[in-house]
Amino acid sequence: MSMTAPAPSGSEAVPCAPQQSPAAVRLAQRSPRTAALGDYGERLAARYLREHGFEVLDTKWRARDGEIDIVAREGSALVVCEVKTRRHEAFGHPREAVTVRKLARLRRLAAQWLDHQTHSFGDIRIDVVAILRPPRGAAVVEHLRGVG
Repeated sequence: MSMTAPAPSGSEAVPCAPQQSPAAVRLAQRSPRTAALGDYGERLAARYLREHGFEVLDTKWRARDGEIDIVAREGSALVVCEVKTRRHEAFGHPREAVTVRKLARLRRLAAQWLDHQTHSFGDIRIDVVAILRPPRGAAVVEHLRGVG
């Protein structure tokens, strides 16, 4: 898609880049260290879910409005998982980063994901997997079911 900015009086139109979604801008702004921590947390969360009987259907599923970290099935339920990983609690527990606004976005993304599927689910829920990864020792995984 080609876009042009309004031309100042007496000059030609100036081409400009298409606008990215706010979610794409946020992903692009992550530092390599933050991205590595997030990737670690998502891998750990997927493993945790599999070990607890979930079937992981998709990871890092992206649409224009954002990303679903993990899409899984537990029995007949579709589970959209948001993974939040932190090194410490200086800025709050990881679960506190999942806001009402984020839950609304996840509901929209879940509907978009479902639009691309041929099978149906008995229930749909949003879970949060919160991970604390301290500098030393094992990571602590907390699974919150049905948060939104």
